[in-house]
Amino acid sequence: MATIDASQNVFLPASLDDARIQDMPLAAYYIPNFLSADEERALLDKIVSVPRPRWTQLTHRRLQTWPSELIQNRLVDAPLPDWLNKPVVSRLQSIPVSPDGLAGHIFSNSPHSRPNHVLVNEYPPGIGIMPHKDGAAYHPIVCTVSLGSSLVLDIYKSKDDGALDPSPVYRVLQEPRSLLITTEGLYTDYLHGIADVEEDLDLSETTVANWGLLRSKQPFVEGRNSRGTRTSLTYRDVLKVTKLGNKFSILQKR
Repeated sequence: MATIDASQNVFLPASLDDARIQDMPLAAYYIPNFLSADEERALLDKIVSVPRPRWTQLTHRRLQTWPSELIQNRLVDAPLPDWLNKPVVSRLQSIPVSPDGLAGHIFSNSPHSRPNHVLVNEYPPGIGIMPHKDGAAYHPIVCTVSLGSSLVLDIYKSKDDGALDPSPVYRVLQEPRSLLITTEGLYTDYLHGIADVEEDLDLSETTVANWGLLRSKQPFVEGRNSRGTRTSLTYRDVLKVTKLGNKFSILQKR
């Protein structure tokens, strides 16, 4: 593992190959110590301090969209704020995909070579999200940083008739300060969701795909995880970006 700051317990892999979730046939990666505890606190403090209009209130949870919402699958060209760039984006770009470095970093082949859009989702205990796909607006790479609490992400596959198989084919346990990267077919062909439960159950080496990559298995030795409030930062590259001057012409076509 390549260490960024051992005193802060930030340990990055020498390449993403070292962080690959081996129990999943399609490329997915998990880094448990992507952020330090101090960085996690700083991000959470910043998230809760943003002006209230930045929050979109849903029925049971709330979210922020940076730098803005999409308009007809397009993003108005604007930079991410500094607090969402550092340290997350700089670290994403610092980790090579393979040991030889020839493939570059995870966003090297995306249209803008970096994420340009971030969703901040706040999940209170007992609140999740229905199985879904993220859609065609994004390059098929999703980088999710988890803050505050652990929970299980369920990954689903549709049946041959197109109906959703209600049993997840994979379960990924996301710890605070961790990074999960899903790519390509896992993005386009599978659905993901979070169950509306206050406690994740049946956690073990045989049921959790990234069990061998967890920072610590000790909190889950009894096979359960009591959820607290978990905040996620979802980094993606929107394929189509429009300049601010074109925003109004797009709106007029709606």
